[in-house]
Amino acid sequence: MKVKMWGVRGSIPAPGPRTVRYGGNTTCIEVRSDDDSLVILDAGTGIFPLAQSLLARLPVQANIFITHTHWDHIQGLPFFVPLYIPGNQVCIHGAFDLVSMQGIEQVMNVQLQYSYFPIREAELKAGIEYVTLTIGESVNIGDARVTPVLLNHPVTDLGYRIECNGKSLFFTGDHEPWLNIYAPEDDEYAEYQAMVEQRQAELDAAIGPVDLLIVDTAYTQAEYPQKIGWGHGTYDTAIAMARRIGAKRLLCTHHEPTRSDDDLEKVFAEALARHPDPGCEILLASEGLEIVL
Repeated sequence: MKVKMWGVRGSIPAPGPRTVRYGGNTTCIEVRSDDDSLVILDAGTGIFPLAQSLLARLPVQANIFITHTHWDHIQGLPFFVPLYIPGNQVCIHGAFDLVSMQGIEQVMNVQLQYSYFPIREAELKAGIEYVTLTIGESVNIGDARVTPVLLNHPVTDLGYRIECNGKSLFFTGDHEPWLNIYAPEDDEYAEYQAMVEQRQAELDAAIGPVDLLIVDTAYTQAEYPQKIGWGHGTYDTAIAMARRIGAKRLLCTHHEPTRSDDDLEKVFAEALARHPDPGCEILLASEGLEIVL
């Protein structure tokens, strides 16, 4: 498999001279299986430059897997140019939304309302299919298998395990490790802690050992106490996850949009210094980064 990062920022695009080395686009990852089947993880603004690269290889057959429908993970979808070209086939996969009680088909319907966008969904020229996923049930894309796993975020968020000919990766989308809401001296602490540990063990088992683990590392350890409940992880929790599941390589992404490239490298180096023996290679995601598994 080949993995390429097209968007690595979280929450909002952050273009400009302060982010030119690592990039300012929001989440989008291109995965090519061994038979060249195309899997796209999330449709943040990074999907626009990806779309431009695909125009040299028409017709396009793309499978887009949406982790969740917060804007930074879907806002580039209306600008995915292959949607406007006859002969292309685009399948959009994602979760059932418990708030709207709709499947993933709402992701385009909401964005392409005429009040917000000049082109209506009915005007798209490609063949478009929507697949609302069932947690734990795999989908075959060419010679790859994609399995959705439920993670912890303020809305339903699916992480994706992708396997192809003995190689594997897992992408969390946005994820905040479960936290005990009680203090150790509270009567409810022990029972709740057991539930937290069970959920974590179940998630670790679903992720399994992987060649590449791509994780939301929006915050530093010092920043996190002010961000509890926002649905994001830290460098330290990502490293702990990688060690637990036996990942061979950890890729830190979903960078805090206010962080400059210099600031990003500084907090990353500080995190590595706290974990001198992490048990795997750890990388900082940047736009254009390519990894071959």
